[in-house]
Amino acid sequence: MDALRQAFELLFPPDKELLQILGVTLRMSFFSTTLSCLIGLPLGALIGTRQFCGKAFLKKLIHTLMGLPPVVAGLIVYTLFTHYGPFGRLHLLFTVRVMVIAQCLLIIPVVTGLTASFLEKGAKPMIETAKGMGLSRGRVLFLCLSESRASLLSVVLGAFGRSIAEVGAVSIVGGNIQWKTRVMTTAIMLETNKGRFSFALALGIILLLLAFAVNVAASWVVKEDVRDD
Repeated sequence: MDALRQAFELLFPPDKELLQILGVTLRMSFFSTTLSCLIGLPLGALIGTRQFCGKAFLKKLIHTLMGLPPVVAGLIVYTLFTHYGPFGRLHLLFTVRVMVIAQCLLIIPVVTGLTASFLEKGAKPMIETAKGMGLSRGRVLFLCLSESRASLLSVVLGAFGRSIAEVGAVSIVGGNIQWKTRVMTTAIMLETNKGRFSFALALGIILLLLAFAVNVAASWVVKEDVRDD
């Protein structure tokens, strides 16, 4: 109970270090989600709305990457950006930027796979209608994305939820450096091991509230989509 009381004391008013960790977490999650969706949504739309040779294999590959362990993703990015790696001269290791890259490696397959699945199930009638109207491929793709916007928005929110809750990859490539690359998940792990349960609880409360907000937003989007239908 004392640890819980101290945790709320850190939240009201918010502790300076806690705010800094929250800021890094949100910045990392925002950019990784945005970049992943800019790549994954169009790629998933192309896969979901077209038939081509090798599609079945590509879908299996994407589904495999959707389950990529975060520590493996972190190890891959670390190898690429370490001093002796091909991108070592960029000096991005142990920065928020490389943490975003590691997160994108995890999130892009998820966004791509879910987008393709949604459009494969619901876009076929729209594609046939659009082709009958003589619309271009670009217009057909835009129409499918527009009509499936509620489902795709839930994909975006789910991607943000995975980004903000991830710990393995960002810990490897970011180094969990205080006042620089420490995010909520890595800070919770560290502070728990140090015995600072009140600080870890305060971060855990914020993380739970953010996850709850994302789930509420996703549920509201789905309900609105059903109501419109």
